[in-house]
Amino acid sequence: MQASFWQQKWQNNELGFHLPEPHPKLVRHIKRLGLKPGDRVFLPLCGKSLDIAWLLQQGFRVVGAEWVQQAVEQLFTELDVEPVISRQGELRRYSAQQLDIFVGDIFTLDAETLGAVDAVYDRAALVALPTDKRALYSRHLATISGCAPQLLISFEYDQSQLSGPPFSVPPEEVRGHYQDMFSLELLESKAIKGGLKGKCPADEQAWLLSAKSQ
Repeated sequence: MQASFWQQKWQNNELGFHLPEPHPKLVRHIKRLGLKPGDRVFLPLCGKSLDIAWLLQQGFRVVGAEWVQQAVEQLFTELDVEPVISRQGELRRYSAQQLDIFVGDIFTLDAETLGAVDAVYDRAALVALPTDKRALYSRHLATISGCAPQLLISFEYDQSQLSGPPFSVPPEEVRGHYQDMFSLELLESKAIKGGLKGKCPADEQAWLLSAKSQ
C-alpha cells in the first residue's frame, strides 16, 4: 500500500478513520506509559488526529510522522498554529511549540532525525499497513524510538469479510511482531458497537508494550 492510496483518501475526504474526539483507549490507558509533563510522545502515521491536541493539553510534547501533506496542513490549521517548515533529508518537518510532524515516508525517518522519544502511541499505523509491510514497520519503529514503551491499538476480525484498512492484526500476530523486543500486556479487548465500518463483527484491542530488560 503506497502513500498515493492515503493521498487519494484525503483528497476525496474519505476520512472515516478520523475520530471526532480523542481516542477513549488513549484517555483510559495513557497513565500506563508512565509519562510526566514535558515527555515526548511519537505518533506514527498520525494524520490530523485529535489525539495530538489532547496530548498537548496534557502537557506532553508530540512528534508525528505522516505520509500526506494535506493532513498535516489541516492539523496545524485546526490547531490554529502557524508551523515552521524545513527540509530534513527526504522529509519535510512542520514545527511549532511542543509539536513536530515529519511529512513523507516513515521508513526514511531515522532515530537521529526523529530525536529522543519517551513513548509511542500507535493508533492507526500498524493496522494501516498490509501484511508484507507490518514486520518491517514494527522493527523500524522499535529501532528509531529506542524501544520506547508503546500503547498500541489493533483490530481483530474476519479479514475475508472486509478488505481493510484497517487490517485485522490478531493477538498472535501482534506478539509475533513485538515479543522479541517487548513484554506485551493486553490491556483491553472490546467488540466494536455495530461492527467495523458497520460491515463485520470486530474487536478493538489496546496493548501495552514495555521494553525487555537487556
